[in-house]
Amino acid sequence: MSPPPHRTTGRPVTARLTQALDDGPMSRFQWGVIAICVLLNTLDGFDVLVMSFTGKTIAGEWHLDSGTLGLLLSSGLAGMALGALLIAPQADRIGRRPVILAGLALAAAGMLLSSVSQNWQQLGALRLLTGVGIGAVLACSNVIAGEFASRRWRGLAVSLNSTGYAVGATIGGVSSVALIDRYGWRSVFLTGGLATLAVIPLAFRLLPESLDFLLNRRPANALSRVNELARRMGQPDLSTLPDKDPTTLTSAGGFRRLLAPDLRRPTLVLWGAFFLVMAAFYFVTSWTPTLLVQAGMSATQSLTGGTLLNLGGVFGTALLGALAARYALGSVLRTYLFVSAALVVAFASSTDTLVLAFCIGAAIGVAVNGCIAGLYALTPSVYPAPLRATGVGAAISVGRVGAIIAPTTAGWLLDAGWTPLALYVTTGAVFCAAGLLLLATRRKQPTVKPARDTRPTPSSA
Repeated sequence: MSPPPHRTTGRPVTARLTQALDDGPMSRFQWGVIAICVLLNTLDGFDVLVMSFTGKTIAGEWHLDSGTLGLLLSSGLAGMALGALLIAPQADRIGRRPVILAGLALAAAGMLLSSVSQNWQQLGALRLLTGVGIGAVLACSNVIAGEFASRRWRGLAVSLNSTGYAVGATIGGVSSVALIDRYGWRSVFLTGGLATLAVIPLAFRLLPESLDFLLNRRPANALSRVNELARRMGQPDLSTLPDKDPTTLTSAGGFRRLLAPDLRRPTLVLWGAFFLVMAAFYFVTSWTPTLLVQAGMSATQSLTGGTLLNLGGVFGTALLGALAARYALGSVLRTYLFVSAALVVAFASSTDTLVLAFCIGAAIGVAVNGCIAGLYALTPSVYPAPLRATGVGAAISVGRVGAIIAPTTAGWLLDAGWTPLALYVTTGAVFCAAGLLLLATRRKQPTVKPARDTRPTPSSA
């Protein structure tokens, strides 16, 4: 028999519930939600970077030049921008959970159909579809992981999501070597599609809606759903939901609200940082295996180098999360950016020595994946709950513009005679520029009154 509801006014009980989530110890249930989000990001990492590992084989089979291959590398990123911009903000209206499930279905369909594509135009269109689903999942899973984490561990929770992304990319690199040699490049897409399809029922059963969304948007059966979450976190039931605070922000303003006076400065800083970092990141992750072949390595050695880069990302994102629990996230992130700049230049100068190139490549993976994880961890703390998915989705979309431009531009520059060294030096300058831009986060930002305490965590800038 379930315990009777806690009989007191809604507002004090709700305050205790949100305070328990923000400041109390993390329950097993909360860590379980974060683990599901990490799993979703693992699949996304595989699905996003599958073109990086199959690109050389596909280009050889279909006789594609570097510019066309760059378009294929960018098509999935374009879809991610659309998914983050158009689909992810719906999570502020209909919930994080349904948007994630819809995104998984789109990604699975795109990957499975890609495995039977007959030309590069079909593959490009299907990569666009896959990217739309992945963009929605990435934005919303980072939001929901942060919303279920306590204030102390919020930076780590979102960073662990990025660790999942790096794990998926690493699995993609390792499996691609074996799958391509034995079954051809189509088997890599088929494997990713089947894995994404298999996780949909798991997410449907285990992924809950966020407490922030339920308290702010009040969907059907909101009280019973809030109480279910409360019980699973070891908290007492609510008898009623509190009255809505008339000053609480809503999602009605949409994207315009992100550029209101109190949010304009942090929004523009985040957009600029996302654009620069994602442009540099996706050049490194997309083109490194191909450029290693041009530098004289075998196809297997180039895939190994790309895999080491992503394997380093597993440690880089986890390390960032651990550091963010102890030091200011902004300072940790800026350090990652400047270190990334130095490493990519060193890497381009080391390709004549296989062991040295592999060691620096792994170190680059630690640094550049940590940069992405840091931005994902920093962004949710800037926005109040009713705008959080919109804010994160918009920042990711701006970043995807840079991610789209970088691989395609790199292909054109290679065709025009640029050397890999020149491209990597330019990429280092981009990382430096992002680090300098984020110095603006040192200045205290204006506060907005949220429905739940959404002040930056102690680990944020």
